[in-house]
Amino acid sequence: MNLVHWRHFWLAGIVLAAVLTLLPFSFHAERHLETATRVEGSEAHIVTEELATRFRSPFVDRVVLVIQGLPPADSQEGEQALATIVEGLRAEPGVSGVVSRLDLRDPVFLGKGGGTFVLVGLASTEGPVESLVPMLHARANALQNQLRGRYPAVKIELTGETPLNFDIRKASAADVRHGESLVIPATLALLLLAFGSVVAALIPLAVGQLAIATTLAIAGFLALRWHLSILVQNLATMLGLGLGIDYALLMVSRFREAISAGHNGPKASVMAARQAGPTLLISASTVGIGFLALLTVPISEVRSIGVAGFLVAGMSVLLTNTLVPAVLAVLGPRINAGRLPFTAKLDADRAARTGNRWRQWGKVIVAHPWLAIILAGTPLLLLASQAARLNTNVPRGDWLPPAAESVHALHTLEKMDRAGIVQSLRVILELPTDSIAETDSGWNTLDRLSKRLAGDPRSDRVISITTLAESNRSSLGNLSRETRRTFLSRDGRAALLEVLPKASVSLNGQVNWVRELRKTGAPALTGIPGATLRIGGIPALNADYQTIVLDRFASVMALVVVGTLVALLAGFRSLFAAVKAIALNLLSVAASFGALVLVFQDGYGSSLLGVRAATGSVFPLVPIVAFAIVFGLSMDYEVFLVARVLEARRSGLSEMDAIPEGLARTAGLITSAAAIMIVVFAAFTFGTFLVVKMIGFTLAVAVFIDATLVRIVIGPALLRIAGDWNWWPGGLATVRSSPTPASGE
Repeated sequence: MNLVHWRHFWLAGIVLAAVLTLLPFSFHAERHLETATRVEGSEAHIVTEELATRFRSPFVDRVVLVIQGLPPADSQEGEQALATIVEGLRAEPGVSGVVSRLDLRDPVFLGKGGGTFVLVGLASTEGPVESLVPMLHARANALQNQLRGRYPAVKIELTGETPLNFDIRKASAADVRHGESLVIPATLALLLLAFGSVVAALIPLAVGQLAIATTLAIAGFLALRWHLSILVQNLATMLGLGLGIDYALLMVSRFREAISAGHNGPKASVMAARQAGPTLLISASTVGIGFLALLTVPISEVRSIGVAGFLVAGMSVLLTNTLVPAVLAVLGPRINAGRLPFTAKLDADRAARTGNRWRQWGKVIVAHPWLAIILAGTPLLLLASQAARLNTNVPRGDWLPPAAESVHALHTLEKMDRAGIVQSLRVILELPTDSIAETDSGWNTLDRLSKRLAGDPRSDRVISITTLAESNRSSLGNLSRETRRTFLSRDGRAALLEVLPKASVSLNGQVNWVRELRKTGAPALTGIPGATLRIGGIPALNADYQTIVLDRFASVMALVVVGTLVALLAGFRSLFAAVKAIALNLLSVAASFGALVLVFQDGYGSSLLGVRAATGSVFPLVPIVAFAIVFGLSMDYEVFLVARVLEARRSGLSEMDAIPEGLARTAGLITSAAAIMIVVFAAFTFGTFLVVKMIGFTLAVAVFIDATLVRIVIGPALLRIAGDWNWWPGGLATVRSSPTPASGE
């Protein structure tokens, strides 16, 4: 074995050792990932920080304990039962505050049907506040059992932003397990069909699994320092299976071609690595660029997807270029071991027949390029035109996991007409000089604002220090210290107003209300020059989220397009090939967005995906993430095809012959790889996490469009029309330093 082979084995050994070291940590990554959405530097985020530091409120993070089946909370018997619950909650570690009807004689605690609720503040010193939810569940169940002997119908459930986030985490993990259970058998079947050999089929599947595991392990370590979303788990699984299998499929295909040509295992593995390796690096770089662009968006979910995607692409190409060639060198001809009975006889000439069919197809395309473009391009342009109607407001309908306790409790609050306590606008009013607690002018300003907001037809209730004191400043001393800390800053110049929207106000209506208040501004609302108003809470977070995504979408697109253009120019040294690839990618993206609009936003066929009605819009996260992912993934097949056509041109074939030859060599691989990708992405559209459904659907449609009409019809037709201009200025130059040109199989 020569020095080159030894170097490859040493490198593969180092990579294998690193992977085996990381594997155990992948099983614990989920516990470090968050479901809470963080929009860094946003107004909603600033409000949360101020409540924690300036107010030192015990209710910055809170849970709503929904109680049914007890006597009315304003009765003596109901108060006694409620006291039992409150005392039990206050004894729990991590509970920073408890407020109920016992503390505030406010009618907000009296829901329709006799139910009530308790607000529980959380303060976790170890990990995210979500880690306290299981403890609260256990306490709620214990209290429920304690009271059930006397009140058989009693029911105590948790809801609010934190429990909802916790249940979303569980739904996400369940979706991953469900998706893998569907994907792995289907993917193995497709690989067996493509290779006709058990050993050859298992290698790409193993690479995909290792890419997922190492990505999750590294993400788990990164989450100890940075906020990473639970979406890392979904995207790592989805993309790891797609990219890992895709890249290994290319390497194994090249290796089997070399083995068929009579080379031994070590020689064939070196040839495969030299031929497929550069193509994989170009492909992975275009994918990585898209994910790196997502890191510029200051939203934890978007950045987390960027981290997951970049790690998956990097690990997939690393494993395929190091570990896979070493395994192939050891296997040699045994790569074809475990032939399936129904493919053994056909395997010898199957590849030749398939190649000839694609070669004939290529000849048809180059003979009628304009007709091919018109026939394939027209439906794509019609579908892409629907993307102009894309609406990125919060989707309507109930898209939370239906089986979750927190969702059921939220629906109970809705029946009690008290869901606004979860969706409240948390408004901080700050005065330039006056103390709200110590001056009449400051107190009266807060009182006027409270009454003005309460008079808004969208408002169900406003809770502030003045409403609790019934507009009487002298009653301020009767309020508990916990209440004063919640609604009044320590310096007395800022106050919190909890504005509860009516049940009839939709999520988008709440977002519009936030924007309206921000636009009006504190001076106009209070009549005090220099006064400031900051709005937080879930509606404000949604408003900030949408604004930032819309503001950053154009810059992310520009970064992805320019970065991809540079990578393609470096790989192909051809301006037209690079520009054409980007134009076709934009068409694929637009068409997939059009399909997203028709199916989810308009509801055509959405019931087949478990979505009962049109959503009216898509999550703001979906377009920006889907664009970054689709742009990179779509480029894979373009790189595979163009690289092989370029290789044919460098070998002396004319454009008329090189294009059919490139199709003969790559179309089978493209369709096999695309089929696997489509299966992977489609599996995630059948989970319960709507945002993942939308992303999975968009990616599956994009890959299907790209691997059929775009790369097999429109792309070759454009190559034929451009002729030698495809390779200007230096694409056809001989690369002396690399005797085997970079190409795809």
